[in-house]
Amino acid sequence: MVERVAAVVVDYEAGPVLGECVRSLLADGVGNVVVVANGSPGPAHRALDGLEVPLVVTGRNVGYGAGANRGLAVSGSSDYVLVCNPDLRVHPGAATALCAALDAHPTWAIVGPRVMDAAGVVYPSVRRFPSMTDAAGHALLALFWPDNPFSRRYRPPDAGGTGTRAVDWVSGACFCARRSAMEELGGFDEAYFMFAEDMDLCWRAHRAGWGVGVEPSAVVTHIEGVSRRRHPYRMLLAHHRSALRFAARRATGPGRAALPLAAAVLGARLLAAVADEAVRRRRGAEQ
Repeated sequence: MVERVAAVVVDYEAGPVLGECVRSLLADGVGNVVVVANGSPGPAHRALDGLEVPLVVTGRNVGYGAGANRGLAVSGSSDYVLVCNPDLRVHPGAATALCAALDAHPTWAIVGPRVMDAAGVVYPSVRRFPSMTDAAGHALLALFWPDNPFSRRYRPPDAGGTGTRAVDWVSGACFCARRSAMEELGGFDEAYFMFAEDMDLCWRAHRAGWGVGVEPSAVVTHIEGVSRRRHPYRMLLAHHRSALRFAARRATGPGRAALPLAAAVLGARLLAAVADEAVRRRRGAEQ
């Protein structure tokens, strides 16, 4: 049993995949698993039937980072904490490998695994902090030209991880963190409802003198978007609002003068993303 790590799974009515996630954590030797139910606790209770794990009920959807913070607060005093989406399956040995990476790199606050999608394709969970130019190019072009040069710099070709190494930031879908570092940083910034809270956390870790890394020998499968498919337009708005919040937090000096332009770019991207989602949903309804 991986006794030095506790897991926090933040759920929003994900259904049966939540139970599969918790079972994979328990099977991997993580004995201390806390589930946080954002929204109605009924689906979580049903998914966890027969599993003796604590359930934290928030009473409403407080957001991913805020939900994770509530789980962290009751997860005990383990050295490390594993933060997970509910639509995630942890492969055997993942928790041990992540803990070993933090043991081997005492200056790292956070380490991410190799993330695979449901088809077995490596998901770009390891990313760089984008420059203003790359952020604008990625925002404007990624929907229609995924392999554009701006997005390639933001999500490099080896974004799934080709070796244990230091990186800028890792996806909040799954990562292992040093509890002392999370406490020092104050956990996730709850001003972010969804999206960019992971980028912000890693950015603040770097500013505080900590490192962030990736351990590709730890593998998880992420069935992306199970919870957020119910409210796609709300999630699109949250995504773009969070991106602007992070841009504003990161900007200093002359860079702050570019924030109105960043807001305009993100507004244009939001409109394009909403239109794209509407077309997808209409095509799905016609099939």
